[in-house]
Amino acid sequence: MLNALIIDDEALAREELKALLAEHPDVEVMGECGNAIEGLAAIHRLHPDVVFLDIQMPRVSGLEMVGMIAAEALPQIVFVTAYDEHALKAFEEHAADYLLKPIDPQRLAKTLDWLRSGARAAPTSMEALTPALRHIPCVALNRIVLLGLDEVEFVHTELSGVRVVGSTRQGITELTLKMLQERTPLLRCHRQYLVNLDHVAEIVLQDNGAADISTRSGQKVPVSRRYLRELKDRLLIG
Repeated sequence: MLNALIIDDEALAREELKALLAEHPDVEVMGECGNAIEGLAAIHRLHPDVVFLDIQMPRVSGLEMVGMIAAEALPQIVFVTAYDEHALKAFEEHAADYLLKPIDPQRLAKTLDWLRSGARAAPTSMEALTPALRHIPCVALNRIVLLGLDEVEFVHTELSGVRVVGSTRQGITELTLKMLQERTPLLRCHRQYLVNLDHVAEIVLQDNGAADISTRSGQKVPVSRRYLRELKDRLLIG
């Protein structure tokens, strides 16, 4: 049984693909999402075998969304697109496969056969395909928001997840600290914190070798002894 998730901002396109997949008894559509941020949460919640992912979506494209998925949680990705140039790029980077809209049933059948075979696209190939993150998707007060990296002061882990704190807005993200450290300029300053150096207003050194950062908006961020040296080096402090 192949468990599938459909992510496409066009409701009609989702319905057409669901109808085509329904003709294959061993394929179960676990869910569908209308944008990349909802899709990211669904992938981490449902753990599908394969995601049929539209490339061209507003705010966060399918390519950007793939870059937000932790490698250990990355399912097989089948890109769906109406644009040949995007499809060819995805194919050349060894995504599981791609489908052109309108989807040809025979072409879809070949894709499903390939997925049933158990073959997998090289996981490292997606890293070359996806750009650095420009926004961090968050959930805040029943809203989905995108915080641009230029407004993010710091991020930290808490019981409810990873909190992204901006100068005027904040929210919880599905992204991990490890991914944010690797895919953004945010610097790790503590086991549970990453900080945006552009928002550092002051560093208060402590007697025990640790420190506290004051951000431009007046918030406090701890710096552990382990990461203080790197922080000083990045800020050219002796």
